[in-house]
Amino acid sequence: MRIINNVSDLLGDDLKSVISRGSKVRIAASTFSIFAFEALRKELEHIEELEFIFTSPSFSNGQATDKLRKDRREFFIPQAESSLYGSEFEIRLRNKLTQRAIARECAAWVREKVTFRSNASGHQMQQFAVVDDGAAYMPLQGFTTADLGYERGNAVSNMVTKFEGTPEASSFLNLFDQIWASPGQLNDVTQAVYDHIASVYAENSPARVYFLILYNLFAEFLDDISEDVLPNDRTGYQDTKVWQSLYNFQRDAATGIINKLETYNGCILADSVGLGKTFTALAVIKYYELRNKSVLVLAPKKLAENWTNYNANLTTNIFASDRFNYDVLAHTDLSRTRGESLGLRLDRINWGNYDLVVIDESHNFRNADYAEEKESRYQRLMRQVIREGVKTKVLMLSATPVNNRFNDLKNQLQLAYEGESENLSDKLNLSTSIERVFRDAQAIFNEWSKLPADERTADRILQMLDFDFFELLDAVTIARSRKHIQAFYDMSEIGAFPTRLAPASIREPLTDLDDIPPFNDIFEQLQVLTLAVYTPLAYVFPSRLSKYEDLYNVTTGNARSNLGQKGREEGLKKLMTVNLLKRLESSVEAFRLTLAKIENAVDRTLARVDGHAGSMAEVNADLTDLDLDLDDEDDANVEALTFGEKIRIDINDIDVESWQRDLWHDRETLRELLDEMRKVTPDHDLKLRKLRHLVEQKAEHPLNPNNRKVLIFSAFADTANYLYRELAPALQQAGLQCAVITGGSHGAKSTIGTGFDFQQIMSMFSPRSKQRHLTMPTETRDIDVLIGTDVISEGQNLQDCDYLINYDIHWNPVRIIQRFGRIDRIGSTNEVIQLVNFWPDISLDEYINLKERVENRMVIADLAGSADDNVLNPGDSDAAFRKEQLRKLQNENIELEDVRAGVSITDLGLNDFRMDLLTYMNEYGDIATAPRGLHAVIPANPAIGLLPGVIFALKNVNADPAVNRGNRLHPHYLVYVNEEGDVIADHTEAKRLLDLVRAGSRPHDEPVADVTRAFNETTSEGADMSKYSALLTDAIHSMIDVTEERDIDSLFSGGRTTALTQQIAGLDDFELIAFIAVVDPSGAT
Repeated sequence: MRIINNVSDLLGDDLKSVISRGSKVRIAASTFSIFAFEALRKELEHIEELEFIFTSPSFSNGQATDKLRKDRREFFIPQAESSLYGSEFEIRLRNKLTQRAIARECAAWVREKVTFRSNASGHQMQQFAVVDDGAAYMPLQGFTTADLGYERGNAVSNMVTKFEGTPEASSFLNLFDQIWASPGQLNDVTQAVYDHIASVYAENSPARVYFLILYNLFAEFLDDISEDVLPNDRTGYQDTKVWQSLYNFQRDAATGIINKLETYNGCILADSVGLGKTFTALAVIKYYELRNKSVLVLAPKKLAENWTNYNANLTTNIFASDRFNYDVLAHTDLSRTRGESLGLRLDRINWGNYDLVVIDESHNFRNADYAEEKESRYQRLMRQVIREGVKTKVLMLSATPVNNRFNDLKNQLQLAYEGESENLSDKLNLSTSIERVFRDAQAIFNEWSKLPADERTADRILQMLDFDFFELLDAVTIARSRKHIQAFYDMSEIGAFPTRLAPASIREPLTDLDDIPPFNDIFEQLQVLTLAVYTPLAYVFPSRLSKYEDLYNVTTGNARSNLGQKGREEGLKKLMTVNLLKRLESSVEAFRLTLAKIENAVDRTLARVDGHAGSMAEVNADLTDLDLDLDDEDDANVEALTFGEKIRIDINDIDVESWQRDLWHDRETLRELLDEMRKVTPDHDLKLRKLRHLVEQKAEHPLNPNNRKVLIFSAFADTANYLYRELAPALQQAGLQCAVITGGSHGAKSTIGTGFDFQQIMSMFSPRSKQRHLTMPTETRDIDVLIGTDVISEGQNLQDCDYLINYDIHWNPVRIIQRFGRIDRIGSTNEVIQLVNFWPDISLDEYINLKERVENRMVIADLAGSADDNVLNPGDSDAAFRKEQLRKLQNENIELEDVRAGVSITDLGLNDFRMDLLTYMNEYGDIATAPRGLHAVIPANPAIGLLPGVIFALKNVNADPAVNRGNRLHPHYLVYVNEEGDVIADHTEAKRLLDLVRAGSRPHDEPVADVTRAFNETTSEGADMSKYSALLTDAIHSMIDVTEERDIDSLFSGGRTTALTQQIAGLDDFELIAFIAVVDPSGAT
């Protein structure tokens, strides 16, 4: 008997001396490694047979792959099975990448000489080895190179006792034979082990390796997904009509939303325009209704009809059988406490009793406080609906959650965590507070926006942003763009997006009459207007002003909202100037009507000034009938501007002469303009004439076979009604039926007849997408031309139409894209679609400069935002950005993603990969037992960024899981190097790398023959992996370099430093999970 210390005297060397040709070897151990076979290969190949017992249950069906306890999950794979291809201490050997060649030889040897059995009794079994009847070794830990003494393990000591000679060895031999022969104690697992080893050298399909990488990256996510946070199938939500009408990508979103709502209480769905957010949200609502929860939908007033249509028992409701039961209120109802809205009494609503609040167009709640002394909508929503009463979950729908301030996003998220950020940060792996995360992100964004244009790329900001920011966004947002859906989903079920033709830009003069001034001159005249009728306080003597300041100032509220009546009047004046200019751009008719209204107000005020000596009663301007074109953002401004009691000013306190003089001047200018405008009758309105020509041309020469439909948008109801009035009779003669929708109670008219509401008119305009056969089964007449305001610019699917005309250009490019999104939708039957934009008859630069002069709307911006609000001024990046977008709009179609300044949330989320993995696991079961170090070969495709080289997926085995140092996948790393060893994408670019892996691997369910053959020739069937092993070394060195560089940078920048938490030391810290070789197919002949 002698002691082998495994330091100077190695077990492996001793076995080599004992095993001879024809030996019979018996081993009982917990693990078996192909690298141990490799170390003793010369001896083992000549033995007669090896009998091997796995002392713990291994490879037996079901037992190995059932839900392992979390602590056992650390290696993700049951010990015995994973260690076939090297234990955790044989990383160095595995990183040489030669395991494939070794596995091939080992498999052949196993087939010929080895029988494996596994302990099925569940009782403990001693581990030992016996060679013939001459030597026995005990105790063994396993059969790996660490146990043989060739690699360092983690045991404090690794001493083995050798029993020499027949008497001692034979008792071990008898024990082994007795166990081997006892029925019921062991299962034969030889075939399973053989298959496992063979799987290492089998050619793998790229798709399998892709999912294997995902599995390792997101295994924790799979553990966290418990039944509680996934939709509960027992509610029957999958049988509902609404669920069955969803496309696959919408179902993924709905499942993801429910998961996030259950986990974090809130979620923002920011899919881009045309991806059907309304239906996705309806499916989520139905799920909660089936669980007996009460739901409130808050929508902009103009979009309320989109929602009330589905919760009412109407023929136009295609989901009537789902019995939706949610309440709908308008955003503005949060500013009211009395009256009725959409059938609900506002003074009796039990605000605190809603379990789920769905906020449509939630970006309207971006700004957390407005200039009002009363509680803002945002504050009331937070207090009454969310904090009080039952626990409320919040789902926000928005195509534009970020404008250019991350604060906007934070304010929306606050709704989800009830303003108490700890509620959310406790559930996330963040290193700091949520407020700090947003503050840091904003600082980085500001820094990024100052970079020169060529450096200001999405990739750049993704590198600059902190890990915490991604972690946070990933947790609470779901955002997909069209490009994304096309890249990652099977489009055959959905149908494609239509092809967009280049937009047509049309510039028509106002009129063909010679004596009418052109656009620019009219604008100059508008600039002369003082609009004194709206600013009486400006004419109060300075000495008397304090009296009114006390009476009419806003003094409560926060410091920022102390605007004062005078400021409010200035804002109103600005608003009116902007409004006049926008209406002139829209149509002569709209401009005429507003001029007449203002002139009327001036007349009335002058008559009062002449007739009164005492108190000037109620000088407040009446805005109710002015048909302002307001983005929802500006609603708050108008509310703030018009808020306040009617003002009474003593005529004796006013400088009457100055006021009268300015009023007279205005009246003269207005009358002059009105006289000129009245000459422009419809016959002389060139823009109207051109529109009629376009519609008739389109009917004669359709873009898609037999499609005569045209959708016309205007920002103003006055313009829409004017177009309908002038065009409908002529178009009807040409055989085209016409309709107009302007919202409101009398907001829908058509040439087909009276009595149709706006849902019915849209169903007749777009019968296929609106499923008219269900809602109006007896109606067969079609509307060909639909004229609408922005009431129908969001949330409507009108994709039967293929031709959209913007009769006036909206100043915010986002609105143009949203309008186009009505027809530019997934699943369209049209091959091509066309956008036509009418521009004012001046050069684009003149137009933009003119906009900027009007858009220095200091007061308005201050009202809507906070002190740090970026007011749009010509030097501001936002103004420059919009300028660029308007320029682009002239000759190309732009995506909403392009309009968002800077970062699209779609660039950030890893949610799709998680859902991808979940779907795969549900279909194919667990892949936990797959070997490490597998590879696949895919063809290079420079068009999508796949250059020849190799993408490695690694795990830092010594890392502290809590330290996530700029790497979102920590402790896993992805890195992509080219064939020279230069880095194409480093480990900080996780999303980009996963996108590349997915795009390159996912489509291939079978190995790609030509490139696989080329790879095998280069590496001699995996025996010579020196090139790839060297690349792996380069990749790991590059990660160490990047990490150090980021650490040093972090020392000299604001925020926390990562320099003193250095974790990456060297090559042996990394374990290879899998790799994907990208091979040039042209070289693969």
